[in-house]
Amino acid sequence: MIVVDTNVLAYLLIAGDRSKEAQTLYAQDSEWYSEAFVLVEFCNIIVTYQRMGDLSRNQTEQLLNEAEARMRGLVNVPHIAALRTAQQFVVSAYDARFLAAAENMGTKLVTEDAKLRIAAPALTQSLTEALTQV
Repeated sequence: MIVVDTNVLAYLLIAGDRSKEAQTLYAQDSEWYSEAFVLVEFCNIIVTYQRMGDLSRNQTEQLLNEAEARMRGLVNVPHIAALRTAQQFVVSAYDARFLAAAENMGTKLVTEDAKLRIAAPALTQSLTEALTQV
């Protein structure tokens, strides 16, 4: 089981500089979980790509369907837990949702957000770190 941030899901499905690592991680363990907000953020990413002309409407819908299919479990962190986590680590309430989900599941959040990893090193790991532990 792996808990991922939105950027890792995006690297899995959209070509980028960390896509190979995300694909390798998924191949090693396809049981991916996240806070339900992951799909909201992912939608924002793909609609931005569409507005820039990099993806068609059909491609964005296919990517969303693929993201939903790949995520094995979505958890809903209570708002109060997200608030307290944001306060504790001095991060956005958005990022706190992912940290709280990982903490509740007893694992680390896989994220390429360097600032988030600095803010909560005990709860996070990079793709590279995650690959060495699978």
